Amino acid sequence: MNREDLPSILCVDDEPRVVESLALHLRRDYQVLTANGAQSALQMLKDNGAPAVIVSDMRMPGMDGATLLRHTKHLYPETTRILLTGDPGRDTAVAAVNEGQIFRFLTKPCPPDQLRTAIEAGVVHHRLLIAEKVLLQKTLIGCIKALIDVLAITNPVAFGRATRVKRLATELAEAIGNKGFWQLEAAAMLSQIGYISLPVEMVEKLYYGKHLTPEEQVLADGAPFVAQKLLGRIPRLEPVMEILAAAQQPKNDLPEGLIKLGASILRMVLQYDAQIARGHPVNSAIQTIRRQTEGHDAKLVKSLESLVGEAVGPQQVSEVTVSRLTPGMVFLDELRTSIGTLLVPKGFEVTETFLERARNFGPGILQETVRVMAAAKRGS
Repeated sequence: MNREDLPSILCVDDEPRVVESLALHLRRDYQVLTANGAQSALQMLKDNGAPAVIVSDMRMPGMDGATLLRHTKHLYPETTRILLTGDPGRDTAVAAVNEGQIFRFLTKPCPPDQLRTAIEAGVVHHRLLIAEKVLLQKTLIGCIKALIDVLAITNPVAFGRATRVKRLATELAEAIGNKGFWQLEAAAMLSQIGYISLPVEMVEKLYYGKHLTPEEQVLADGAPFVAQKLLGRIPRLEPVMEILAAAQQPKNDLPEGLIKLGASILRMVLQYDAQIARGHPVNSAIQTIRRQTEGHDAKLVKSLESLVGEAVGPQQVSEVTVSRLTPGMVFLDELRTSIGTLLVPKGFEVTETFLERARNFGPGILQETVRVMAAAKRGS
């Protein structure tokens, strides 16, 4: 096995000789990272990503081990957390378990064999969590895509926006180093599911900022509750629903971690898409977001500006008939029937499901020429 394939372990202690000793015992079987203190450990995590196991001393100046492991849990929930302490008192143990939700609690001095056994168990635990995460991700994303396919058929306007929001949110997450952020991808896909209960014409009015009657406003305000009722029936969707709920708030006070990051990205992308849908140019939309009183994270705004700035550069635009559309193409104009019914909104990304549905269009629609942007665009 190559060394880069070995599980990574982060050892944290404010005494350099302790972490050096730990590294000496472990480096044959693991990639060992060391940090002298909690702040150094947090920077190490930021620079290197999530290790399989983190082993931390309890008593350290500034931030103790229990607090460090609590932060680690929020930032990297799949990392197994082990605490070493020279003070086996009950209060210390309670704080460690409650705050850091640790996997093992070991007292110092800890025999090398006992420590190695705990770490081996921690690595196995980490692998199980990762395997469960992958399975959960595939299962949930499959269920969500089925729901979105229904949305595509019943409400193309809402589906078009969900597609745009998902694409931009996931690209933004990747741009800041969070590739494979499936919870955000799922939340973005589901962000419009509540509008499945509204007439298509009313959803159009909502997206384009047109005036709603009092009766329509009541229906629009109830859309989030429809979404909660639908999604509440899907097990293990809690992190996705947390992102959705937090994204609807002007700001959130969640602890640092994936939920807060996902909510911040989704909220900003939704606001950006609303500006674009109402006809504002990219630069104007970005400036509006910067002026928002709730205050978006400046780094996220800058990353969004860079990302959409690239998107308005040279693009492969072509005109094709509806019958010659292929997956990944993006509509640059709306497609309507002869009587004005919206079939496809601007910004809609062609999917296999859409192509199947398009076969039911009349010959006139299938021969209609539309402007599209080629599949290979941002991030290519």
